[in-house]
Amino acid sequence: MCKELPPKLYEEICGLFYNKVIQDCRYYTYNETLEEAQYDFIEPQAEWGLEISFLPGMIDNVGNTAKQIIIEYLIGKGYIDISACLVFETRTQMQIPAPRTPITIQVRSSKLILGKGGLPTEDDIKQEFNPITEYCTLICKNYSWRYYGKHKKFTQYQSVKKDAKSVDLNVSDQELEKISRDGIDGNGTLGLSLAAMKAIKDYFKKLGRNPYDIELESLAQTWSEHCKHNIFCSPIDEIKDGLYAHYIKRATREINSDICVSVFSDNAGGIIFDDDYLIVDKVETHNSPSALDPFGGAMTGVLGVNRDIVGFGKGAEPIMNTYYFCFAKEAKGKFYRDKERTDEILPPKYIMKEVIHGVNVAGNCCGIPTQLGSVYFDDRFCGKPLVFVGSVGIIPRNINNAPSHIKGPKNGDKIVIIGGRVGRDGIHGATFSSEALSGNSPSTIVQIGDPITQKKLSNAVIKARELGLYNAITDNGAGGLSSSIGEMGKDGFEVDLSKVLLKNDGMAPWEIWISESQERMTLAVPEENLPMFKQIMKKHDVEACVIGEFNESGKAVIKCPEGKVIMDMETEFLHDGNPKVHLQTKPWSKEPAVIPAHNTVNQETELKEMLSRPNICSKELIVVQYDHEVQGSSILKPLQGKGRMCSEAIVSRPVLSSNKGVVKSQGFGSSYGEIDTYHMAACAIDTAIRNYVAAGGNINHLALLDNFCWCDAYNPERLWQLKRAAEACYDFTTAFKTPFISGKDSMFNDFKGYDENGEKVMISAPPSLLISAIGVIDNIENAVSLDVKMPGDLIYVLGTTHDELGRSEYQLYSGIDNNNVPKVDAKSARKLYERYNQAIKDGIIASAIAPNLGGLIIALAKSLIAGDLGAEIDLSLVPIGKTQNTDIINKIIMFSESQSRILVTIAPQNQQRFEALFEDAAYSCIGKVTEKKVLNIKDVLKVNLKDLGNSYYIAKVT
Repeated sequence: MCKELPPKLYEEICGLFYNKVIQDCRYYTYNETLEEAQYDFIEPQAEWGLEISFLPGMIDNVGNTAKQIIIEYLIGKGYIDISACLVFETRTQMQIPAPRTPITIQVRSSKLILGKGGLPTEDDIKQEFNPITEYCTLICKNYSWRYYGKHKKFTQYQSVKKDAKSVDLNVSDQELEKISRDGIDGNGTLGLSLAAMKAIKDYFKKLGRNPYDIELESLAQTWSEHCKHNIFCSPIDEIKDGLYAHYIKRATREINSDICVSVFSDNAGGIIFDDDYLIVDKVETHNSPSALDPFGGAMTGVLGVNRDIVGFGKGAEPIMNTYYFCFAKEAKGKFYRDKERTDEILPPKYIMKEVIHGVNVAGNCCGIPTQLGSVYFDDRFCGKPLVFVGSVGIIPRNINNAPSHIKGPKNGDKIVIIGGRVGRDGIHGATFSSEALSGNSPSTIVQIGDPITQKKLSNAVIKARELGLYNAITDNGAGGLSSSIGEMGKDGFEVDLSKVLLKNDGMAPWEIWISESQERMTLAVPEENLPMFKQIMKKHDVEACVIGEFNESGKAVIKCPEGKVIMDMETEFLHDGNPKVHLQTKPWSKEPAVIPAHNTVNQETELKEMLSRPNICSKELIVVQYDHEVQGSSILKPLQGKGRMCSEAIVSRPVLSSNKGVVKSQGFGSSYGEIDTYHMAACAIDTAIRNYVAAGGNINHLALLDNFCWCDAYNPERLWQLKRAAEACYDFTTAFKTPFISGKDSMFNDFKGYDENGEKVMISAPPSLLISAIGVIDNIENAVSLDVKMPGDLIYVLGTTHDELGRSEYQLYSGIDNNNVPKVDAKSARKLYERYNQAIKDGIIASAIAPNLGGLIIALAKSLIAGDLGAEIDLSLVPIGKTQNTDIINKIIMFSESQSRILVTIAPQNQQRFEALFEDAAYSCIGKVTEKKVLNIKDVLKVNLKDLGNSYYIAKVT
């Protein structure tokens, strides 16, 4: 706080931040730097404390909000004359001229952890904070202080004027590679290949000049793997048009579904919801940022994908968030980014905790329900976690008598930037995401989002959309202004960087151009609409600035503050000048790792231990951190039944006056890829579809999204695995008649560094594919939850169980010698799902769950735990495919992860109708639900439901 305020006012200000009935509050005087103040805040029962604060330059949302509350309170009390307020903001302070003397307000937030007993070790402290974005102070009763992290005091960036710099590319190939690797003057990697650098060199040679740094940075961003998807789009083996065009886009084109409205051409994919609305969906990954700063990386991932929804067409409204996390439980030793072993990677538990927290803050503070999510564990994710974040939105099909999904800037439209200001956060995010994590990974890529600013921005956009004030909109994602303006202005544009609002002084032109500072959108606004547009932005407290104009010159032109032209190139070269590289593959040759055998006493113990495995046990601790009820649309929820079982699919009601609902589900493929990525991808597709269908989704009103996360993607064997997975995407989506509408790929999920002995190591995340399904249920009253409902209900298995334990959760648990991975028969599965849809419409399904990880017995146990009821089962009645492993037949029936199966319960009176529907399909009645809370499997085991529940719930995922 500041010295100029009367002492009594301190107490009043403190009163703004706590509840006097249930909380205590103390305030203290700090020195000018807010550092090392000798204050005793340790409670009597505490002996030490850890204070965790943001480093200078990091956004402190809590501190900024508190500062705004204080300022408004002081204005209301008359300590500040609002008519005389001229606000000057720097990174950590605000100076406001008052009628008599200036008042300086400094606010920052810290997290305080109190403890007793022995002091925490350095390893303990590392679990609590991230030295890239935070510093930690250990405080003892004798006021001894110890710092951990990179900085010990707040410092301000010096405002040094920086101009655009000409870069000489008339150098050797080795020098070109060095410029790309280290960046211009060591400012961070460009991530360009030698072929790309030579293409740039030749282009500017024809122009008779050297490029400016901003031109090189813009090309590096535009041509990055993250933005251009070079690997997915390049010729590969005999496929001249690349994997993306040949397998993903071609599948959608050949399916030619009449529900598709906008696919692969916008910030998100859009399908028909009903006669009046479209639903749109997008899933992104934020893996690299989350490895360095899991809180900020995950938060900005959510906020970024929300802006993808806002940037769809003329502007959609986010109605739901989703997530899928891939974490390591532990790291097999200590790993460092640098050879000197001073920069250790973050502990897996810390990454998990902060990723979960980041998604929480982003969604909850924006008022967007987080309704679907899951977590998968594999220790190979210790180098880079996979953080998939998705968002669903809704938009009227027509706005102002024009299709809402059609947009584009017109000649003369003004380039308008709205939302947050531009800073140094997020520089080189696009190029950094295109490489393995290493000691060269810059901390400047780290960003922390501001959900409150984004919520205001989103509301303002929707209002401006209703009034038809702009012709096009997109978000400032990877690459910032370079990306958004570059993509919107393919016909030409001119920008004056002196018009851009900044939060840091002294930024170089290239930094302004490629910064990925959050909460920003770019719009094309006709000049005559600017006054009304600015008025709406002001009303919603959203900053807006006009920085240029779209034109039809075919040129990308940028002027610096002095009016000097520092970028002048053809937009055709900017977007299409990147040289294509013909990729070659080589069949994957490695045998799957042998898993040590694990002998258990009996099958009851096996079942309990399987239920407690990290990939199977309850994720309720994570789910409850996310508000899924905000907006009031949740129908089928993320926790279902009396037992609060985590669900694999949800149903939402976006239009409250309609009985139609949106169904959302996911299918993840990773483990099976150790044997064959083709079948891994097929299983991910079938998993997403059967989860969707089981909940009641219409198989004929369904679309998919693909998110590939690969590793070491220049390796010919890894490329072969990628090609196999992409081929499966084509084969099975065309067979299921489920088009792709959007997708994303992340190709370098590797960590390159050093172990505790200083030896080089490379940790690659396993090849992974997330398939997301989105579609419609015609009547939300037909939505089916997974919990069994009534004693006496009959239990059926739809589909055939095969001898397929390869890379299953049971094999990973037991070490059983069986490498048969599940395979999908899409033709019979599609037929089964269509009949199941009819059973849903007829209202004869009481409960349903799609067996996933752990197989049929795990699905049954989950359904019983959810319904708090028991069952009597006869495994000999389960439909089984041919197998030579008759000696382990019960293991196969219980734990095989065969695809295309649904476990359902029906009321006895519906048995005849149900069996008539599935007359020539594979199905069987295998038992019934009982009031006695016991799972009784004939001749196999008998176990109390409470014991099963304890195994499922007590296991910890954090």
